[in-house]
Parts: sequence; C-alpha cells; structure tokens
Amino acid sequence: MIMELPVILAFLGGLVLLCIILKLLSFSFKTLLKFALNAIIGGALLFLYNMFLATVVGFAIPITWISALVVGILGIPGLLLLVILTIVF
Repeated sequence: MIMELPVILAFLGGLVLLCIILKLLSFSFKTLLKFALNAIIGGALLFLYNMFLATVVGFAIPITWISALVVGILGIPGLLLLVILTIVF
C-alpha cells in the first residue's frame, strides 16, 4: 500500500488548517509546533499500521488529520482506540 499524492496533500492541508485555527485561537508557536509534530508522528504510526498490521487484523484505518492527531497525542493507546472504534462501529 503506497500513500498516494492526494492523501499526502490532504494530510498536509489538514495540518495547515489546524495551524491556522490554533493561531487564531492565540496558541503559542511552541504549542502549534507540538500539535504539528504529534500529527506527523501519528500519521507515520497509522501508515506503518496500514502497511504491516492491516493485513493481519483485516482492516485498515484511513489516515485523516483527526486520526493522525488522536494517534499523535495519545500514541500507541490512541492507535488501539482507533482499532477498537473501527471494530465496534
């Protein structure tokens, strides 16, 4: 499974939109950078899950800016949360 250019552009667009919203709400640059870094790490974890574990588990989790932030902020428990939510719903 190769990440396509529209997925990468949508992810980056979501990050830019998130930065704009957080800046409008007057968060500091350090907070903006932390959210962006967490989203990138979350996106990378979701990508690795979809590459290696999705075939074992039987389903993939779409990489959106929301799912990337959940995994970026919560880490591995966030990934497990998304897997459980995908199973339940």
